[in-house]
Amino acid sequence: MDQGRLFLAIGLSFLVFLAWSLFFASKPPVEQKDTSKQTAPQVVEEKTAPAKPYVKEGAEVKTVETPTVESKERLPEVKPARTITVNSPFYIAKITERGAAFKSFVLKDYREFVEKDSPLKELVSADNPSGNALFGFQNDSVSGLNNAVFSSGVYGDAVVVKDKPVDITFTWVSENGVVIEKKFHFLPDTYLIDLTVTVKNGSAQPIQDRPYLALKRLLPVDKRAYGFTGPSALINNSLEQIKIKKIDSNILYEGNIGWIAVQDRYFISSIIPQSVKEASMRLANDENNIITTEYLHPQNTINALTQQSFEYQLFQGPKSMKLLGSYNNGLKKAINFGMFDILAKPCLWLMNFIHDNLIPNYGIAIIILTLITKVLLWPLGQKSYKSMSEMKKLQPLIKEIKEKHKNDKKKVNEETMALYRTYKINPLGGCLPMVVQIPVFFALYRMLYEAIALRHAPFFLWINDLSAPDRLFHFGFSVPFMEPPYGIPVLTLIMGASMLLQQKMSPPMGDPAQAKMMMLMPVVFTVIFINFSSGLVLYWLVNNLFSIAQQYYTAKKYA
Repeated sequence: MDQGRLFLAIGLSFLVFLAWSLFFASKPPVEQKDTSKQTAPQVVEEKTAPAKPYVKEGAEVKTVETPTVESKERLPEVKPARTITVNSPFYIAKITERGAAFKSFVLKDYREFVEKDSPLKELVSADNPSGNALFGFQNDSVSGLNNAVFSSGVYGDAVVVKDKPVDITFTWVSENGVVIEKKFHFLPDTYLIDLTVTVKNGSAQPIQDRPYLALKRLLPVDKRAYGFTGPSALINNSLEQIKIKKIDSNILYEGNIGWIAVQDRYFISSIIPQSVKEASMRLANDENNIITTEYLHPQNTINALTQQSFEYQLFQGPKSMKLLGSYNNGLKKAINFGMFDILAKPCLWLMNFIHDNLIPNYGIAIIILTLITKVLLWPLGQKSYKSMSEMKKLQPLIKEIKEKHKNDKKKVNEETMALYRTYKINPLGGCLPMVVQIPVFFALYRMLYEAIALRHAPFFLWINDLSAPDRLFHFGFSVPFMEPPYGIPVLTLIMGASMLLQQKMSPPMGDPAQAKMMMLMPVVFTVIFINFSSGLVLYWLVNNLFSIAQQYYTAKKYA
């Protein structure tokens, strides 16, 4: 039993140190092929009449008349390109006419930091010069498109999406008569944005290439993070997650693609094609950690004097299970808690249910959730603590055996095992039930780390953000092992004290060296937890307190 408890403690330490790299690593791609070997079925062309001039009117937006395809006149470029601001109940988006791409996308319900005067959350970094939702062709078959300045036809630079949908169409005409139209359809009651890209080939030559729509997002590498950050996709109805360090621009991820995305701990930017079909995802990562994720269509031919449209939905917003689950597009699968996902999602649902229907405080919701899980695992804990209580009774007899045969370890083991058989005690009885509970612990860890509901969620007094480390006061100097901000980690210190108390209640180790190591474990865990989010620390503290109460009750019952 002594050895078993020691190995369990050491294993727990390594799990806390390494679990996120060992357990939550992304699986390898389902299918990978080199770009040079890509072939794909040809898309059937849509034969239509040449593009005609058109005028559309709306509440705030009017589309100006553009040259016909037959005229092959190039639309004069506006320098500098204008920026159109779209103000929706959920976001403020800025679309530049250069590329007809998002140069800014600010979420109204989220802030960069916990302070109330903090700026709103920006999903398109200023370090990303190209913007988001860029359309192009893999082999640049339409000359000038990469640097194109579109015409928006919007009178003024601001559009309000309030009571009804609003359309904005951006148009660009190449020197040889190819017209590219990007029509955005903004809705007042959702984060989703419809995008239709129409290619009108007014040239004398067919366009034979692979069209793409690209996301670009700045994702600094955080080596301390143990949730997933990087590009992902739903391929053949299976989630693919690619770590930033494993991005290879020479590899295509192929299959029936439901969506592609770039995501971090709390937010996601995604392209969802209107119809799931065979396509590819191509990735790139530049020296500034700007991740490019492209939805790459199969090889396509658009004959002269014909046109073809490509339809998508765009989502840039929070990784909320409730929100993404309300969309019928599979995007909810982007929320994944690794190998313990099947346990973590019910815990997340239950925590949100408690908050929304019982007590609107996520700290108290975590306490109630921990109590519920403790009740469900009560039989396992009872069995474990009963075994530990019985082992504690045998400690004087085991000590006598060790003193009697102190020079014969084999004899000590034989007589100790005989003692266990006599009293019908399983020496691993106290360890195995605890091992069974480990998946539940890690599922809650991962869930509490990534749950956007805890982001900037207050608990009480100085704990105003359950997703950030617990700090009382802020010091003007650094503290060993502590990441900024520097302060007193009150909750973490109380958690360490609870672990120390729980350790003292356990049967003493026979080996003095092992006993010292076990008593050192609370200190090690306290140092590890010092930079964990306060929501995680709160869960572990409450779990320790409930465990102490159960252990005390069991010890009294079987005394």
